[in-house]
Formats: sequence, structure tokens, C-alpha cells
Amino acid sequence: MGCGEKFDSKNCVSNILKEIVDAQSDVLHDCDSSCEQSISDLLGDTGATGLDTVPVLLYCEGTCKPFKGYGAKKTAIKDIMASFYFRVKSIDSHDCATLELLRDPHDTCEDPESPVKQFTKNLKATGICITVDVDCFCHITCLPAVEALS
Repeated sequence: MGCGEKFDSKNCVSNILKEIVDAQSDVLHDCDSSCEQSISDLLGDTGATGLDTVPVLLYCEGTCKPFKGYGAKKTAIKDIMASFYFRVKSIDSHDCATLELLRDPHDTCEDPESPVKQFTKNLKATGICITVDVDCFCHITCLPAVEALS
């Protein structure tokens, strides 16, 4: 499977995000390292089981800097947190994507300064979602598939 072969939106990042959404939907009906390898692992093509998420790191077009999302849980609006890593929840035909912040529960830094400073050993879904325009991204990095929903 090449870079987003399954879709033809003329945007490689959009195509990969759509593939991830499709793959994650096959694993869960609810809301070396490469994107294709992570998708294969998620689908069980490589023998991996229990995986439900391909964590993604996105880079902003123009600056080519890693994108960091911010949000807060509904019950803790005063506790804003940030993440460079996301679970793709959905992407529509206009390339608007809903991304869920992924965080390691043991990471006490609420606003990591870079992706390499953010804990990634035990990434979990936070329930904090943001909406982004996929056309604003020029690069995507996929981490190995993980079990983030349990």
C-alpha cells in the first residue's frame, strides 16, 4: 500500500489519515516504523493483536514544525493540556479531521516543548478532541500502533 493509494484527495496527509480512520474502524466500531507498517499492525496483518490506535505526529505546512494541540477535559476546564500525538477520530470530505489528544498518564508536563520531550511509552486517549484543516499539514509521522483506548 503506497502513500494514501486508497483515496485520491490530492493531499498525501489527508489520504493517510483516511486510511488510518478506515483501519481503526475495522478494529473498533466506536468512536520498522512507517504509517503503512502501523496500519498493517493495527489490522493484525503482522500478527499484532489488541491494538486500536495509530498515533500520529503532524507537521505544519510552511514552518514544517510539529503541530501541538491543546484542550481540556469537560470536567477540568482549568487544566489545559497539550500533545504532539493524536488519534484520528474522523475526517470528512472537506479534509476537516477530528483528532484526539494522546498522552501518557505518567507524563506530568502539561505542555511539552517538543515531541521528543513528551512521554510516549504508554500513550492513552484523553477524550480531548480538536478539529483541524488537514490542508494545513505537509508531513505525517506514524508511531507503531498501540492500545490507547483501554
